[in-house]
Amino acid sequence: MKERGKSGKPSVDERYTQWKSLVPVLYDWLANHNLVWPSLSCRWGPQQETATYKNRQRLYLSEQTDGSVPNTLVIANCEVVKPRVAAAEHISQFNEEARSPFVKKYKTIIHPGEVNRIRELPQNSKIVATHTDSPDVLIWDVESQPNRHAVLGAAESRPDLILTGHQDNAEFALAMCPTEPFVLSGGKDKSVVLWSIHDHITASATDSGSGKSPASASKSGGDKAPDSLAVGPRGVYQGHEDTVEDVQFCPSSAQEFCSVGDDSCLILWDARAGTSPATKVEKAHNADLHCVDWNPHDENLILTGSADNSVRMYDRRNLVSNGVGSPIYKFEGHKAAVLCVQWSPDKASVFGSAAEDGLLNVWDHEKIGKKKERVGTRMPNSPPGLFFQHGGHRDKVVDFHWNTSDPWTIVSVSDDCESTGGGGTLQIWRMSDLIYRPEEEVLAELEKFKSHILTCSSKS
Repeated sequence: MKERGKSGKPSVDERYTQWKSLVPVLYDWLANHNLVWPSLSCRWGPQQETATYKNRQRLYLSEQTDGSVPNTLVIANCEVVKPRVAAAEHISQFNEEARSPFVKKYKTIIHPGEVNRIRELPQNSKIVATHTDSPDVLIWDVESQPNRHAVLGAAESRPDLILTGHQDNAEFALAMCPTEPFVLSGGKDKSVVLWSIHDHITASATDSGSGKSPASASKSGGDKAPDSLAVGPRGVYQGHEDTVEDVQFCPSSAQEFCSVGDDSCLILWDARAGTSPATKVEKAHNADLHCVDWNPHDENLILTGSADNSVRMYDRRNLVSNGVGSPIYKFEGHKAAVLCVQWSPDKASVFGSAAEDGLLNVWDHEKIGKKKERVGTRMPNSPPGLFFQHGGHRDKVVDFHWNTSDPWTIVSVSDDCESTGGGGTLQIWRMSDLIYRPEEEVLAELEKFKSHILTCSSKS
């Protein structure tokens, strides 16, 4: 046996080597893209075109630099290979230090400060919001923003809008509303702030060409452009007792939203009922809460992820018992703080969770307690509900995003400062459909495949 760490568990490199050997079996497609600078966020933008074997789509990333060059917001073009196109042996033959041929930088925006989070407007995903280490939220029309050359001393790009209202830095909590052009943010001032950008993006949103941006941006570093337009809040919501770490809108309402924070609370808000919490869940976890997501298929279900290494699922009809949080399920498959959770757009009961342990777990809460799951389809020691573990990152997975245009396709990014001494790893991947399709369907297909092989071998 190989040498192992003191605990007897495989080292990060051993785990990674084992994972890479299984790529041809576990994945339908995988692209690995080395990042010179870490990106703390990764998001899908609009699909640009579809072709026979692949689709082209925008991808939003950032570059968190050491100051030798400016921090940037990067718009890339990504070629997403369609299901059952890539050859199994080909997808595992990548060089960890190389850039992927599937990811090409399209435009660079010089960002005022490092980009902590990127969120796109669902109705018009060329409108993007970013959080940096400041109280403001910055809004960018990425198509009309000029492409910039990120060199030391270059002037910063000018955001199209600046959303003001926080009294202290707002670094991570950021959400865009699926139903209306509303933006939600949380910060160190313990507040949740809501804005409408409807009046400011309408002109640009309805313009199908690149058009004029909502507020004219500097076309080159030397031009003096007018200051970005500042937009004040529609509402400021108080109820947390520590930093707000994440926020999320109810999928069908711009007036209802939720937030989580370092006070271990999950709070549900209803803007129609005032600025105090509609429901406050104390001790939603036993530590800081880092992330929250609201199920777009079943609005009663909310996920939370925490520094206590767990993901919990809450039903908003029954959030509290004996004064503290009462989750329906606790998902305990991570060995470090959970940084990001997101429901799958493809199946109502499926979600992903990413953590500082370098793993991205995919769960199906409907599998919990089913005999089938307990016996055959799960590894003996794996937690209930866990059905896929993406082990392609060797350091903390800071963000991931399901693709709504290409089913079961995920982009994920790790900050590799501790494992490889810097930079990051971006991966775009799709697990084999044999893993998530109904068992009867898969067995029928494998049976057909088996009889085909037997027929071929009998002819030879």
